[in-house]
Amino acid sequence: MTGERIGTFIQENRTFEPSEAFRARARLRSREEYERLYRESLEQPEAFWARETADLVFDRRWTELLEWNAPHARWFVGARLNASVSCLDRHLTTSRRDAPALVWESEPGETRTLTYAELHAEVVRFAAVLRSLGVVSGDRVTIYMGMVPEVVVAMLACARIGAPHSVVFGGFAAEALRDRIEDCGARVVVTQDGAWRRGRVVPLKATVDRAVAETPCVEKVVVLRHLGEAHAPAERHARDVDWHEAMAAADPGRGAPESVDAEHPLYVLYTSGSTGRPKGVLHTTAGYLAGAHVSTRYVFDLRDDDVFWCTADVGWVTGHSYVVYGPLSNGATVVLYEGAPNQPDWGRFWRIVDRHRVSILYTAPTAIRAFIRQGTSFLEQADLSSLRLLGSVGEPINPEAWIWYHEHVGRRRCPIVDTWWQTETGTILLTTLPGATPAKPGSTGLPFFGAAPAVVRRDGSPVGAGEAGLLVLTRPWPSMLRTVWGDDERYRKQYWSEIEGVYFTGDGAHRDAEGYFRVVGRIDDVLNVAGHRIGTAEIESALVAHPAVAEAAAVGRPDELKGQALVVFVTLKPGHEPSEAMRGTLAEHVGSEIGKFARPDTVRFADGLPKTRSGKIMRRLLKDVAAGRESTGDVSTLEDFTVLAKLREEE
Repeated sequence: MTGERIGTFIQENRTFEPSEAFRARARLRSREEYERLYRESLEQPEAFWARETADLVFDRRWTELLEWNAPHARWFVGARLNASVSCLDRHLTTSRRDAPALVWESEPGETRTLTYAELHAEVVRFAAVLRSLGVVSGDRVTIYMGMVPEVVVAMLACARIGAPHSVVFGGFAAEALRDRIEDCGARVVVTQDGAWRRGRVVPLKATVDRAVAETPCVEKVVVLRHLGEAHAPAERHARDVDWHEAMAAADPGRGAPESVDAEHPLYVLYTSGSTGRPKGVLHTTAGYLAGAHVSTRYVFDLRDDDVFWCTADVGWVTGHSYVVYGPLSNGATVVLYEGAPNQPDWGRFWRIVDRHRVSILYTAPTAIRAFIRQGTSFLEQADLSSLRLLGSVGEPINPEAWIWYHEHVGRRRCPIVDTWWQTETGTILLTTLPGATPAKPGSTGLPFFGAAPAVVRRDGSPVGAGEAGLLVLTRPWPSMLRTVWGDDERYRKQYWSEIEGVYFTGDGAHRDAEGYFRVVGRIDDVLNVAGHRIGTAEIESALVAHPAVAEAAAVGRPDELKGQALVVFVTLKPGHEPSEAMRGTLAEHVGSEIGKFARPDTVRFADGLPKTRSGKIMRRLLKDVAAGRESTGDVSTLEDFTVLAKLREEE
């Protein structure tokens, strides 16, 4: 790979300019345009945010943009609004009224389209259902559903009546669901009989029944009949409410939007933490909506004729921001897919792109690497001419995967926006801007408007260009989390106590001489091997650079001599077979790319790596396998349990 070392990372030297055809119609067409708007967003934020949110609907404008009492922020102070109005009602008097809002496809092949007018009518009716169940502004509603249109209806209906929603990913087990319901004190749970995944039914209602049996705060469970009578839940409880029956009986007159304060909670989303206790990230209405709206428009260069497919589940923040609130507030056509990317084969994604004429595809590096492993035969059967922009989200993307994505999916004509953000940031904060700046494979790019990131040492002092450090944010931004639900001390301690006066992201990063950031992963994914600190992302990037490797994960195991020994799990590309010779080759490759100190102690081959349904590698399970111990943590989000079982058999 062509590159040079930055810290212990290999930096891809090549840059990729947007085509003249793309740049000619882009919202931003030069680095100078970007710099002007970025400076304005920091130096004149009142003017910037007033202009950029002008098409959002405010019932009352704000009197002050930001009230900052560290570490707490209030944005758009004094404003009142309803998020669902900006996502739906405002489009009813425009050409978007009869345009597709949601285009849905199920794993078995069923399709359905809802226009903005139709989606609005469904949301109004379900808002009336929630009110008929006694839900009022401020009550929490837990949503535990698959990727069906009704999950979007439920989210926006909650927003419409001012009831913060808490969407729980449909892969969580009953115990994890119970804890999340309990923590936010939800009065109502919205679910469905089941969802399709890899040709099988995921029994969502049965999981809810087990969870709700231990959560006395829940008064009603609304159940969508999605799969038909053959998959109907075994029993119906007194608390159960049939979605279709309730919708038929609802009075749309009770579905009017509730005008709420700018800082009214919009949703609570649970994310992983260092303890076993759920961590509910709280996002409020105006600031979050502003961040989602503006970032979607600029980062994806969104147009009315785009068909936008973010492949994330709405159970994660990416689905909140870039399936629901960001695209819909901009009037986009959004694709939803309920199912696995390889069902019935690895060509499913590309057939969806062609069938629905997807123009913007936003997916995860893990998915890209999985496609790499399958070769290009399915891609060669696809047209993909509708694509004009690609995106990457969820974790750092290694340069090899970036270039493969560019060449084989984008056919060397689609810009790639590599994005960095977190559940806590709410929306994208580091990104490539497709018409304004060239892309550097493996580098997430420049700060988005309103974000003030820096790379610093532990004492808060800035590092030099190309030097590794800690990624922090030095000032508040509109879509930032406001607190951890029910635990403000945890919010203060986790995000604001590591480095005085700034928000610590928990990630390590580099920033080059041109201002581009490269996020190298969580600092807690750093191993200490015989006194050398090695980032697991660095090891994995080096391994994937080898032509035989499709995917890799690096973990540490306890070692009496070194403190930690380095264990790597490797999935090979077709045409390459596991062998002792291959083990030696890969170990030597890491040693030559990074340094002899980084040479793996153990190389293990795997047909697959344990992943969540959102595509993230569950490295803590690999740590348990490497250490030869049983996994005691929650594995309810594991996509395929046979992968873990097979790794254990081969110990």
